[in-house]
Amino acid sequence: MTSHQNAQTMKPATAAKKLGVYLEATPAEFQEGVVSRAELTELQANPPAWLQELRKNGPHPRPVVANKLGVSIAGLARGGITEALTTEQIDAIKDEFPSWLRKERATQSEVRAETVRIKERDAERARRAQQGA
Repeated sequence: MTSHQNAQTMKPATAAKKLGVYLEATPAEFQEGVVSRAELTELQANPPAWLQELRKNGPHPRPVVANKLGVSIAGLARGGITEALTTEQIDAIKDEFPSWLRKERATQSEVRAETVRIKERDAERARRAQQGA
């Protein structure tokens, strides 16, 4: 009996998410097809011109927008940003530096500090438990 190995495929939305691009801005053939793991690896290793352009200028999906602005996705929503933005639009928001962005960056900074504190606390507890055992 021979076994046939099927190539694992993913929906275009999943592939776009892994590539960090906004699905609606990708070419029609990308949106309408399926992407194999091998194709995804090839796109990551040797991005075609359309992918390079999307990564450089957008429009970018919300996780990328949030990262570029230094806030959470929820922070974007609180700031009224619910759609994909281009690099130019993101830069304009950074230049304007509205109050919601200042507030959300401060919140994000607090969250990161708390995450570090909890990680250090847990590491200390694990160290103590190990010494006691």
